[in-house]
Amino acid sequence: MRGAVEMLREFGVPHEVRVVSAHRTPDLLFEYAEAAAGRGLRVIVAGAGGAAHLPGMMAAKTVVPVLGVPIAATALQGFDAMLSIAQMPKGVPVGTMAIGAAGAANAGLLAIAMLGTTDAALQEKLVAWRAARRDEVLAQVVGDEVSA
Repeated sequence: MRGAVEMLREFGVPHEVRVVSAHRTPDLLFEYAEAAAGRGLRVIVAGAGGAAHLPGMMAAKTVVPVLGVPIAATALQGFDAMLSIAQMPKGVPVGTMAIGAAGAANAGLLAIAMLGTTDAALQEKLVAWRAARRDEVLAQVVGDEVSA
């Protein structure tokens, strides 16, 4: 989940980091989710492995959008978690990201894009960040030639 935090920090987005477990701290999960909108949270990024109930249960208890990141925590290397997060019943949506580090970073970026819909300065930072990624690709040299 470090990738999500790193993206939020890079863009200067205020955030909080909490460790919550759907199975080991269910009361904390419910309390956190039920209070999320009232505390001003606008998007939640929740990582989970194995049965991966955290993102879905979080989404069931709040109207704040939830992005789920499957974690490779079992012998199935996160595939079980991805299916659990993706297969939510109608009415309880969870945005499902890729497994692991790339999914965490993309969850941070998607949260930034969502927040950018109502924050022009944040959206401009995202536009510039994406342009910089494009320029990195275009600047790559293969042998004596620039790749296209």
